[in-house]
Amino acid sequence: MSNSRLGDILLKHKRITREQLDLATRESKLHGDTLTSQLVRQNIIDELELVKFMARSFGCPVIDLDKVMVKSDVTKIPVNVLRKNMVLPLKRTGNALKLAVVDPYNINGLDEISFISGCNVEVIIATEKQISKKLDELSDNDSQLQQVMADLGAIDVEVVDTSEDDIDAFSLSAEIEAAPVVKLVNLILMDAIKRGASDIHLEPYEKILRVRYRIDGMLHEIMRPSMKMRDAIVSRLKILARLDISERRLPQDGRIKLRLSRAKTVDFRVSVLPTLFGEKVVMRLLDPSSLQLDMTKLGYDPQSLSWLKHAIHQPYGMVLVTGPTGSGKTVSLYSAVAELNQPGINISTAEDPVEFNFMGINQVNVNAEIGLDFPAALRSFMRQDPDVILIGEIRDYETAAIGIKAALTGHMVLATLHTNDAPSTMTRLINMGLESFLVGSAINLISAQRLARRICSECKTTMDIPPAALLDAGVVEEDLAGFQTMTGKGCKACNGTGCKGRTGIYQVMPVFDEIREAVYAGENSDKINKIAVSKGVKTLRMAALEKVHAGEISLEECLRVTVAS
Repeated sequence: MSNSRLGDILLKHKRITREQLDLATRESKLHGDTLTSQLVRQNIIDELELVKFMARSFGCPVIDLDKVMVKSDVTKIPVNVLRKNMVLPLKRTGNALKLAVVDPYNINGLDEISFISGCNVEVIIATEKQISKKLDELSDNDSQLQQVMADLGAIDVEVVDTSEDDIDAFSLSAEIEAAPVVKLVNLILMDAIKRGASDIHLEPYEKILRVRYRIDGMLHEIMRPSMKMRDAIVSRLKILARLDISERRLPQDGRIKLRLSRAKTVDFRVSVLPTLFGEKVVMRLLDPSSLQLDMTKLGYDPQSLSWLKHAIHQPYGMVLVTGPTGSGKTVSLYSAVAELNQPGINISTAEDPVEFNFMGINQVNVNAEIGLDFPAALRSFMRQDPDVILIGEIRDYETAAIGIKAALTGHMVLATLHTNDAPSTMTRLINMGLESFLVGSAINLISAQRLARRICSECKTTMDIPPAALLDAGVVEEDLAGFQTMTGKGCKACNGTGCKGRTGIYQVMPVFDEIREAVYAGENSDKINKIAVSKGVKTLRMAALEKVHAGEISLEECLRVTVAS
């Protein structure tokens, strides 16, 4: 980049002195970067002031790139060429290319971009920091995609058809040189596994197609494939999931099973939903190797874990795990079942769908379309001499009634339910139509839970929070003096998010005699909550604040996943 023109103009307008220009020019040559970078780094001129000056001088607008989504396929110009000239292509319309630049006086660089792209360049000013950041993102995406494609060629991957005993498997790795859509779908699946994603979202909008991964509970945009590939990508996924590719008006559900090696398989639970601009596909990744079945490592505090273990080891009764979708209820139930899985115990589960397979457990995949719903499965279980019954989800009165009756007739019943906290679960069941004396008598324990992102251990640092904010969050006044909070600055290990991995936040509430009496008397959830807290039960907010104090999660994360109680 030619720095002399810009330097001369800054001198002419008395924005800098000759000595300052000489210093910045010398440093830029020494470090191999731009004059603008050194002018800002040496505190000779403010970056925003410099940008506004160049915009006025050159007669072009300024753009805030933090508010702009940049596509990687605007031009075919290599990232290293863009970085050399510190420019960023924004939009191509016919023969015109909108280009964000740091130095509009870099005529040689603009000519090079115009020549390579074959376009007439329209200049817009942006800060070097923002352009550099966007180029880093483009470079990271390119390198990640290339790495995943390289990995894909080295991994023994196959899609397994589990619909029949006689499996007709075919290799994905043999199709790497096939049609681009096949390569892209393989890439998306493998990249999601590599990044540790829990879900993949393929979302069509009016003018863009977006791919997002849910990592540690948060969605991150990964790529924007061409809209021309939308239908082909969806059709390819439907073929892999054994769905009807001709049906585009109704939702469909399927499953893809990838075998990465002889010892490792990953399931993708596929859901296709027709939307205004095409079919949206969401795939839930089910990796048995990542399933944590050790109850001691799920994040329970010692007292809560003791209560939970005591409840599930009772000869009969019901243990409920509650929380929203994606709060880890299935893992908690599976860990409880793994704890109970002994040769002398008959365990049967009804799930929709079965997410992980276990040796020694009789698992039933509920299919309402053929009449095998939760009530039908539970009625059959009662004729199968069960000791432990797991209900994937209580959704209606009939399922709840059969589960309660099973718990009252000598069976241990484990189930999930969608409620906000443990005390409100009692009133939720009563509102379904169950008698209060049945609810109070059958339930041994309720565990409400959420998942919170852990602070990255590589970039963890202390954070000063005003006492008023801590009090508002629920910290008691006597604990303020020693209450220290942590946060993550962001690093390569956590992809700049400051968080890596998740931990559980639990409200474990045994049904004490006082709670039972309150249920019989028809008390509301607030009354039940007060009794539970007086007996030592922590609310979700209290449990989250303990993890904040321990440096496991940030206060921001605590406030995101729990509410004040």
